[in-house]
Amino acid sequence: MDRAAAEHFAEEWVAAWNSHDLERILEHYREDFEMASPLIVRLTGEASGKLRGKPAIREYWRRALAAAPQLKFELLNVFAGVDSVVIQYRGHRGLSAELLQFGADGKVCSAAAHYQE
Repeated sequence: MDRAAAEHFAEEWVAAWNSHDLERILEHYREDFEMASPLIVRLTGEASGKLRGKPAIREYWRRALAAAPQLKFELLNVFAGVDSVVIQYRGHRGLSAELLQFGADGKVCSAAAHYQE
């Protein structure tokens, strides 16, 4: 992934989250993607902190969006990898970063959220 592609993806990703449109957010991800986040433990009780597949993650994100109607991300930095991108942003939780890995189809196959708390 080159820098321009990483920046374009990050801008679209942040815009989707800022729209609060769950289906627009999920368009970036494969049907079977895996999400890891410390918030998964808090919101779902899933001790591993991981969920797999759009149905489970849709419900998790639906609950997260409902709990944070003020959610707005400010894109701070983008780091391009071979088949991944790290998006650093400021949101209602403070400074955050997400590692997003892409499959051959160009969709996110795994994501890991990191928060400075």
